[in-house]
Amino acid sequence: MKALVLEEYNKLVYRDWPDPEVADDEVLVKVKAVGICGSDVHGMDGSSGRRKPPIVMGHEASGIIVSTGKNINGWKAGDRVTFDSTIYPLDDWYTRKGQYNLSDNRMVLGVSPGEYRRHGAFAEYVNIPQHILYRIPEEVSFTQAAMVEPIGVAAHGIELTPVSWNDTALVVGTGMIGLCVIQVLRSKGCGKIIAVDLEDSKLDMAAKLGASITLNPSKSDIQKEVLDLSEGRGADVAFEAVGISETVKTAIYGTRKGGTVTLVGNLSPAVEIPLQSVVTRELRLQGSCGIAGEFPAVLDMIARKEINTSAFLSAEAPLSEGEEWFKRLYSKEPGLIKVVLKPGD
Repeated sequence: MKALVLEEYNKLVYRDWPDPEVADDEVLVKVKAVGICGSDVHGMDGSSGRRKPPIVMGHEASGIIVSTGKNINGWKAGDRVTFDSTIYPLDDWYTRKGQYNLSDNRMVLGVSPGEYRRHGAFAEYVNIPQHILYRIPEEVSFTQAAMVEPIGVAAHGIELTPVSWNDTALVVGTGMIGLCVIQVLRSKGCGKIIAVDLEDSKLDMAAKLGASITLNPSKSDIQKEVLDLSEGRGADVAFEAVGISETVKTAIYGTRKGGTVTLVGNLSPAVEIPLQSVVTRELRLQGSCGIAGEFPAVLDMIARKEINTSAFLSAEAPLSEGEEWFKRLYSKEPGLIKVVLKPGD
């Protein structure tokens, strides 16, 4: 088969690659659409430490089952599917508690952080365990299904957060995940949503997708503006979707006493936090990792058109052109949010 292979850092090659070996509890999926995640872009240059060459990346995907292992039940060739990015054991302590995203022995498609290597979906075919498969509703396209994973990441962060009807929410960072957070918050009846980003084009998109107010730190005092917009208290909840010290501080300073700050972004391995502001204002500071069962809900939301996937879809292109699109995303080309690649096109 053909695959887009990270042969060495900053070197992606579209070439022949061995067909996947399908285990008894797996299915072979012909990939129809696969999204380029920001973590793949950062993994390309080795900065994240989670993509060690040679590796076939790609974990946001959808396709059609072409064959099944001998222990497969309930799935057959021809089924339209998408799948979780996390491959987890069913007998793990965390999995049994409904927290498979925290499983000690989990793996992530297209990732090789050192303890394992699991090739992903930037390829014509990928092997997937049956327990992470999800059926694609008729109303949902393959391209839309390839965007369920990042929306699921946003939904999981919100699921962990005590968001009440008509709350004020602060969303710091309006890239793909931040935009998804805004849409899911709006669907849950959140009141005022304040979006923060340095790029006006992203803020324009945030407003289109449901943000009530948009703020640019280069033009505004964010803490003062948020206080003014919340009767002097601050936001009830905040979502940080970048993962650097400056944006984490923005989220913390913009949250009211007793509020919750959910950290979804993880660009940096370590950040600095204003500890006294967290302690003396009794903030709840929590991380959100991946997805833990949100796929069906997100698929239903897309089918019901509660999530506008076309708004942040920047381009669809053949997998053979993947190297070029990675470079364009890496250089932060204006206007590019989500690029979906099509194997076989």
